[in-house]
Amino acid sequence: MRHRWAVVSLWVVIAPTLSLLLPTVGSVANNNNTAFLPASAPSVRAQTLAAPLLGLAQASGVLVATSYRQPLTAADQAAVDRIERAVRNVDSVVGTSDGPVSADGEARTVTIQFASSTGGGGARAAAAVHAIRTLAAQLSPPGLQVFLSGSLPELVDQQQAGSRTALHIELLTVVFILLLLLVAFRSTLAPLITLAPAGLALAVAGPVIAESTKIGVQISSLLELLLTALVLGAGTDYGLFLIFRYRENLQRGLEPRGAIVSAVDRVGESVTFSAATVIAALLTLLLASFGLYRGVGPGLAIGIAIVLLVELTFFPALLAILGRSVFWPAHPRPGQLRPGRWGAIAARVCERPVVAVLSGTFLFGALACGLAGYAPSGFNPGAAIPGSDSAQGLVALQRHFGQSALGVTDVVFRLRKSIWEEPAMLSVGQEALESTGQFSSVDDALDASGVHLRISTLERLYRSLGPPQLLPVAEPPGATRDVFLYNAYRSSAGFITADGRTILYKTSLKAGSPGTTAALQAIPSIRASVAGVGRVLGASQSGVAGQAAGAADVASLSGRDVVHIAPVVLIVLALILAVVLRSLVAPVYLVLSVALSYMASLGLAVVIFVAVGHELGVNFTLPFFMFVFIMALGEDYNILVMSRIREEAVRLPLRRAVSVAMGMTGTTVTSAGLVLAGTFGVLAVGTSGQVRQIATGLALGVLLDTFIVRTLLVPSTVVLLGRWNWWPSKLGRAGSSSRP
Repeated sequence: MRHRWAVVSLWVVIAPTLSLLLPTVGSVANNNNTAFLPASAPSVRAQTLAAPLLGLAQASGVLVATSYRQPLTAADQAAVDRIERAVRNVDSVVGTSDGPVSADGEARTVTIQFASSTGGGGARAAAAVHAIRTLAAQLSPPGLQVFLSGSLPELVDQQQAGSRTALHIELLTVVFILLLLLVAFRSTLAPLITLAPAGLALAVAGPVIAESTKIGVQISSLLELLLTALVLGAGTDYGLFLIFRYRENLQRGLEPRGAIVSAVDRVGESVTFSAATVIAALLTLLLASFGLYRGVGPGLAIGIAIVLLVELTFFPALLAILGRSVFWPAHPRPGQLRPGRWGAIAARVCERPVVAVLSGTFLFGALACGLAGYAPSGFNPGAAIPGSDSAQGLVALQRHFGQSALGVTDVVFRLRKSIWEEPAMLSVGQEALESTGQFSSVDDALDASGVHLRISTLERLYRSLGPPQLLPVAEPPGATRDVFLYNAYRSSAGFITADGRTILYKTSLKAGSPGTTAALQAIPSIRASVAGVGRVLGASQSGVAGQAAGAADVASLSGRDVVHIAPVVLIVLALILAVVLRSLVAPVYLVLSVALSYMASLGLAVVIFVAVGHELGVNFTLPFFMFVFIMALGEDYNILVMSRIREEAVRLPLRRAVSVAMGMTGTTVTSAGLVLAGTFGVLAVGTSGQVRQIATGLALGVLLDTFIVRTLLVPSTVVLLGRWNWWPSKLGRAGSSSRP
């Protein structure tokens, strides 16, 4: 209060300074879920085994040079050579290698390996990709089109599109919150003042979280979107807790400064412990096996910690500067205090607590029945952004090299001896894979460029030309009599390593596209079939790499993480509640009530997406994220309500204390719940796929907690238990004022 101008000025300086000096979350975010898998995951082991042929999935790109409807000329080939030499000098590029020329002679590729530091995208990756595309445009002669595609360029394009989406969502969220607060306050200035600390916290949190990647925190693009919703939502909620109590104190006759001090004294503890529940729950994600959760958890915990710091320093100082004018054009006056409709609702609930408990439990149970239709779905880690350079490159690859060039699902074997000793084993492996019934198509080195080679032809070309990796792009004089055969043989380098001991098959799954639920569910049987083919080939190692395999590993890890982390979250939240409420009884039913809310909201999400939306399932990250967020955020409102009930129970009979507390906090909690649910709702509307499902589930959970748990279950249970709510504290002892 004494240093209010200094406090406000300090925060106003900190926010833009951090934005200028530190990176943004979008610049360091990783958009690929499988990049967070541990090295022990089967899909990661398979990717490592196939690395000599596929490159590192998150640190590679491919230049595609094509001359529309005519073979590449000598001048075109020379231009590609110049581009390749120039690309080698680009910062973050560690090497390039000539790729195949298509069988029709109209396209040529160059594989680019980037430094490992660019694997997750970010500023360095974006700069490298931009530099390469600029060089390609400058050095390409008329008629030659050069695109940069592949895993890393696609990731960069996705991150740039994601940053634009995050900005749109942020603006929509701010507009939604302001409109809702205008209705709640019926004031022009109060909504802006309440939202200002949340916006300030978001501006500070982004750069700080991005900087935390330097100490090993993993950041996904999912965090960037959730951060906006969570910080703006939770920040506004905590601001509402404080400003509504400030207005109440003014209506009780306190002067502005005394009203602020009293508000922070009474509500500050609730806000602090509310933030502590969220931070603690998010930090339990460090125990997760899946790296995506470990990155989202600590990052969002940092955001909530900054929200708390801003709300307890900047916001009271701002209120002290503005005084009563915060509520302009209204002016709260002594004697205006009224419990409102929520007090009346609470009184009715307290009259029939058993009916209220049974009604709420029955409703949650009915909604939870939707879990019977639960099925985990696959994810799409991100298709190329339509119209982007990487998307056009993919189209060119598919047109000139066939579907296999896109590497739909890769099957890899490590042989005990070189395949060149017995090339016929290539066909044996292909036929064995086809006979499993798992694949709709299987392409190998014999079909590398769209021209089918016979085993005898492949063997003859190997004896006369040597390993395909060593051949120049342009056919040397007298090498073969057919340029198509030369290009086809040279393309086999993408299927057989130089030592001949690692071979690759590019397949399409009968189960469907790699991003589908059916493909995810088929991976265990596909892996078993591939292992059987490996025994036929005498392979020492085998594996399945690609999107579907990665999704299966993520789903498996995610399921195990829920089982391991859920008990930890429940225990941590119960301990925090026990401390703030000075009770060992209340935390039990408060945690159980929110757990019921979680099951009901998850069941409702299943109904919405599967039964009504006719989707094949819900994203397998949904149960995990919903559990952690709903358990943590749901206890926010329980802490505020129960703290106020305890405060009133010191001087009033319990039923009356519940009615008064609910009347005084009803508008606060309702407004806060609508704000938080609305921020997630905006996120759901503005996104698709995985993020949309998570945001929808969280919005449902917050709404159920706000209107069912807080309105029916909590007050009725408090009345039923009487003084036992506060056991073993003094208030819970016989003879206390906490009587029905």
